[in-house]
Formats: sequence, C-alpha cells, structure tokens
Amino acid sequence: MNQITSPAGGGKARLNVLLAGPRGFCAGVDRAIKIVEEAIRRYGAPVYVRHEIVHNRFVVESLERQGAIFVEELDEVPDDAPVVFSAHGVPKSVPTEATRRNLFYLDATCPLVSKVHREAEQHFARGRHILLIGHAGHPEVVGTMGQLPEGTVTLVEDEAQARLVAVPTERPLAFITQTTLSVDDTAGIVAVLRDRFPAIHAPAKEDICYATTNRQAAVKAIAQRVELMVVVGAPNSSNSLRLVEVAERAGCPKAVMVQRGRDLDLGLTAGLASVGITAGASAPEVLVEEVLARLAEHFDITIEEVVVAEERITFKLPAGLQQA
Repeated sequence: MNQITSPAGGGKARLNVLLAGPRGFCAGVDRAIKIVEEAIRRYGAPVYVRHEIVHNRFVVESLERQGAIFVEELDEVPDDAPVVFSAHGVPKSVPTEATRRNLFYLDATCPLVSKVHREAEQHFARGRHILLIGHAGHPEVVGTMGQLPEGTVTLVEDEAQARLVAVPTERPLAFITQTTLSVDDTAGIVAVLRDRFPAIHAPAKEDICYATTNRQAAVKAIAQRVELMVVVGAPNSSNSLRLVEVAERAGCPKAVMVQRGRDLDLGLTAGLASVGITAGASAPEVLVEEVLARLAEHFDITIEEVVVAEERITFKLPAGLQQA
C-alpha cells in the first residue's frame, strides 16, 4: 500500500496505527471481480450480474460504471445478454434456469465455496444427513443448501441450536460450514455436535477459508495493542462482521465497521494513542487508504504493519475467459 504520513508538529496529537495483515481482498473476491471486468471487455456492456458480485458497494458501483448491471433474479436478464453468478455461489436451480433459457452465463463462485458444494453432494450420495453451520439467509448458505433436495440439509447457526437440533435417526450425519464464519464460534458449535453425535463425519479439510482464518488471526494479533479497531467492510459482509466480533473478544476495548474513510466518526478517536485497521475480504485496499488519510488529517500518525501470514493463492478464471 502507499504509505501515508502526517507532517510532524502543527499541534496534532500522535497516533500509532497498526495495520492488520493479511487484510482486504482474497483470491476468490479478486477472481470474481476479474470475471465481471473481463466479461465486459470481451462481450461488451452490459453484462448482468445476479446479486452483488461481492459484498462491497464501492466494488459494485465501480463495476456498474464499467457496464455491469446487478439484478436479483434471472428473470431480469434479457435473453441475449451474458450473466455472471456471484462469488457466494447459487442454488442449482439458477444455472438450470439459465440453461433452460439458453442464457450465456459465467459462474464466479469462489472455488472454496464450490469445494463445500462438492462435499455436500458427496455426503448426500453416501446417504448422510447434513448439518450446515452458517447464517440463515446469507447467499452462501442459500447456495449451499440449494445444491441438494429440500430436507436433506439442516442449518445450525449457534451452539444453542447445536444442542437442540433434531436429526433423522435412521441416517448417518455429516457437517459442513459456511466459509466466512468465526473460527472460534464454529469450533464451539462443532464441539457440541461431536459431543452429541460422536460418529458425525467432518470435512476432510477445514471449510472456513484461509482468508477468513488469516484475517481473524491478524486481528487477534493486534487487538490488545490498540484502543480502537476499525474494520473496513460492508454490513452485509459476513467475514467483515466477524472481524468486529473477533476484535472485541480478543481484548480490544471497541471495534467499529466503516464502509468508507468518511464514515469514521473521529469522535471515537479523541484522546486515543493507538488504532488498529483491518479490512474484510471483499474490501479493496483503497478504502483502507481512505481511513488512513482521514486519520492523517487530524493526527500525526505512525504506521506499523503486523503480518501473521503471507497469502500467495490465486484462482484461474473460467476457461471461457482465460487469455489465449
């Protein structure tokens, strides 16, 4: 990122800013955005996108300026227009309907979400009833549950539900999880399920994605060193909401979410000596720079970046969009 420094002096109070690393875009989000941009470049505007491609208004509005049109359902897409499915994944009924209408579609589902879809299908094929740990109504949960017939997946949102959930007694059980959950919360839910159902089948590899895990670990690494944690993200972004919760649970006195630098209430920073900043996996780094610039207007800031993991993962674009 571009370092932002404040001129010394001028009566400004000093503020130490700790930047959590990793933060911001993950490989799945980066891929989804590139799919929309490349589709516009290759096929021309407009390109339709079912639901927000990722949960960030800045990103959505940027793509709209390039020629993307965001819709809620396929019935809003003209027959001759390309359509992209969001990074969160979709129920099987969506590509089925697109195929029925002969729509040209591109699936931007994060490969790590697709991995959970495949797990669900494999459990179903082996006769297991599936418990999905996740948040009701989240697009990823809707998409995952929509991979299988109704009644074959039961949603579990918290430990209280895990203690009470009713399951078929004649079928073996398995659990899968949404990819953007709190690592600690999920561990508690899984512990309850394992205690109740010792034979329950677990994912071969953790379903919570590397980006979610790394961003939460980075927040934990700085939470007790700062007086305020600023999470750059969107209120409908599960992984961003979890970062606020993780910061407070890890010992930070206060954590807030902002969508843009201008949204930061500077009254919260009055008298503080230290602030932490992170960003959800769908928030671009330019929005972190906005927060830093806003702080630099009022403080003499120093920046320390605390990195807990290096991320080098990339995902290929769909075959139809790869460069020749």
